[in-house]
Amino acid sequence: MTQFILVLDEGTTSTRAMLFTHDGRPAGLAARPVTQHYPAPGEVEHDADEIWAGTLACAQEMVDAAGGAGNIAAIGITNQRETVVAWDRMTGEPIGNALVWQDRRTADRCADLRAAGHEEAIQSKTGLLLDPYFSATKMEWMLANRPAVRAAGDRLAFGTVESWLIWKLTGGAVHATDASNASRTMLMTLEGGDWDEELCDLFGIDPASLPRIVDCAGAIGQTDAALFGRAIPICGAAGDQQAATIGQGCLKPGHTKATFGTGAFVLTNSGERPMRSSNRMLATVLCQIGGRRSYALEGSIFVAGSLMQWLRDSVGLLVSAAESEDLARSVADNGGVYMVPALSGLGAPHWQAEARGLIRGISFATTRAHIVRAALEAQAHQIHDLMTAFEADGVRWERLRIDGGMVANDWLAQDLADMLDIPVERPASIETTALGAAMLASVGAGIHPDLETAAAAMDSSVTLFSAKLESKERSRRLAGWRHALSLV
Repeated sequence: MTQFILVLDEGTTSTRAMLFTHDGRPAGLAARPVTQHYPAPGEVEHDADEIWAGTLACAQEMVDAAGGAGNIAAIGITNQRETVVAWDRMTGEPIGNALVWQDRRTADRCADLRAAGHEEAIQSKTGLLLDPYFSATKMEWMLANRPAVRAAGDRLAFGTVESWLIWKLTGGAVHATDASNASRTMLMTLEGGDWDEELCDLFGIDPASLPRIVDCAGAIGQTDAALFGRAIPICGAAGDQQAATIGQGCLKPGHTKATFGTGAFVLTNSGERPMRSSNRMLATVLCQIGGRRSYALEGSIFVAGSLMQWLRDSVGLLVSAAESEDLARSVADNGGVYMVPALSGLGAPHWQAEARGLIRGISFATTRAHIVRAALEAQAHQIHDLMTAFEADGVRWERLRIDGGMVANDWLAQDLADMLDIPVERPASIETTALGAAMLASVGAGIHPDLETAAAAMDSSVTLFSAKLESKERSRRLAGWRHALSLV
C-alpha cells in the first residue's frame, strides 16, 4: 500500500503541505507565509501567484520527504473559503490580486441588495446572508472595477482558492470546485447540483466562467506529471471549516466544533437536510460524497488568531502569540477592560460589516496584561453569542470540540469551558483541518470505504476542560461584554 497522503492546506496567513499516514498520523510539514496586502481600510488581498508558488514549493518538499511521488497515494486540498481568484484560461495567469474573505469593499453593494429586498430569497436558496464575506459580490466587483477581468471574455475563469490550485496542479486540465466551497459563493443553492441561473444573473456572473461542482471525495483530477516526477491523483477537497469538522469526527447530527484560526468558526452537523436559521446563522454544505450531501449550521467570527497577530505585529503588545497565555495568567481578572475585536467588521450573529473594534474600560491601572487578557476573553464572549443564537434555532450544544492554533493555549481553552458552561474537548493533534482533508482523500482514493471508517482509524484522544467559573462571575463578564458591544 502506498504510504502517504499529501494535504495542501491553503490558509489565510500561510501555505502548508503535510504528509499523513493512512491512520492519520502527521509525518511531515512544510510551510510558507502568505503576504497580506491592505490597499485601503477594510480591503484585503492576496497574490494568487504567491499562493501557487508557495503551495508548489511546500508540496515538492513533502514529495521529496516521502521518497518520491510513488509513495503518495493521493492529494487532499483544504483552503481559506470565499476568497476569489480571477485568471486567464489561455495563459493560466491571475488577473489582479485575489480578494480575501475578510475583504469588506462590497459592503455598500450588499446593503443596497438588502434594501432592495433580495436577502430573504438569497438566504432561502443558499443559506447565506448578504455580506461582503461571500464570493459573489467579490466577483461582481472584479468585473466592474478591473478592466482586464471584463476584457478576458470567454477566457475568464473564476474560482475560490482550491479551484485555483486544482487548475494549476493539473496544468489547466481541470476547472473544478467541491460542493462545500461552492456553497460559500452565494451562487449555488443548498440542494442544487449546479450554479443557479437567477443568482448568477443577479450578480452578473457568467456561469461559463465558474468551475464544475464535484464531490468532496473522489477522482477530481491528476497532477501534471512534470510537477512531481509522476502524476498524483487529487482525491479530496473541502473548505477549511468543513474539513476541520470532518477531522474532528463531527459526522453525526448535533456534533459541534469550533476552529480558532485567523477567524473562529463554529459548525454543527445538521444531517442530510439543511437547517434554515431564524437567528442569522448560516446553512452550508458540510460534505458531498457520491452525490449525497450532508449539511451544517455555521456561525462565523471574523477575528480570532488574527487579533493575536495584530497585538504582536502592529501594536507591539506581544513578542509572540504564545506569550498571551502567561500574560493572561499574570493578572487576577481583566481589570474592567473589554475588547470588541471588530477589526474587519462583526460576523455572526451580528453581521455588522462597518463595525470597528474598540477597547473599553482602560485606566491608569491597566497594564498590557489586562489588554491581552481582554483580547483572549473576547473569544469566549463571541462564542457565547453564537451558542445563544444556535440555541434560539433549536440547537443546543452538549459539548464543544475545539481546534486551531489558538487553542494550544490552555488558558483560552479553560476560559471557553468556563464561559460556555459546557465541556470543551481538545484533540491530541490540533491539525484537524488538514486531517479532514486527508480523510476525504483517503475515501476518494479507496483507502477507506467511508468517513466513519477513516475517523475510526484516527487517534481520538482528547484533553477535557470542564467549567469551574462561578455563575455570578460569568454573568458579570457577559454584562460587561454586552455593554462594550453596544458601543460599537
